[in-house]
Amino acid sequence: MGSDEQLDAVFAKFEQQYGKLDILVHSVAYAPREDLGGRFLDISREGFKIAMDISAYSLVAMCKRAEPLMSAGSTVMSMSYYAAEKVMPKYNVMAIAKSALENITRYLAADLGPKGIRVNAISAGPIKTLAAMGVPGIRAMLRFNEKSSPLRGNVSQDDVGKTAVYLASDLSSGVTGEIIYVDCGYNILGLTATEEEIAQF
Repeated sequence: MGSDEQLDAVFAKFEQQYGKLDILVHSVAYAPREDLGGRFLDISREGFKIAMDISAYSLVAMCKRAEPLMSAGSTVMSMSYYAAEKVMPKYNVMAIAKSALENITRYLAADLGPKGIRVNAISAGPIKTLAAMGVPGIRAMLRFNEKSSPLRGNVSQDDVGKTAVYLASDLSSGVTGEIIYVDCGYNILGLTATEEEIAQF
């Protein structure tokens, strides 16, 4: 994702084989492990650049190459996380990349909207995936989300997939530039402690 030449090759091959692109899904993120966890102040300059390039700018780079292959009704979607808005322990540099990704979503929606191309992001709750296991503290996040979210559970890949199908379909024909939460309602909470925990204070 960090090579313009590789992206050019992929999209050229796609155009040659298929000609037209209706749906583009951006679901890639990366940061050096040492820039996740620890103190936010200790993020390295190089780690910051890598995370922003692979996890955020890559959406711009992909859309630039996809635009000529897309027409009215086409859709772009990416994957975000609530740490784009609020401090999440140990998420650090990836949180900054997700913040950039969400703003990029809005700018791309404004740029591509006149052509009838929609751009949205899905902000999913923590999911036990291979990639997520690389995030320090993910197991605690899963337990906390399950205990605290309004639906008292964690989302599944299937839950996120259903929202992606909605965004890919004409059912979302009037939706663009949005960050859609699929997190069992966790994002609506201002206080995530239970009544029993609050009573202890």
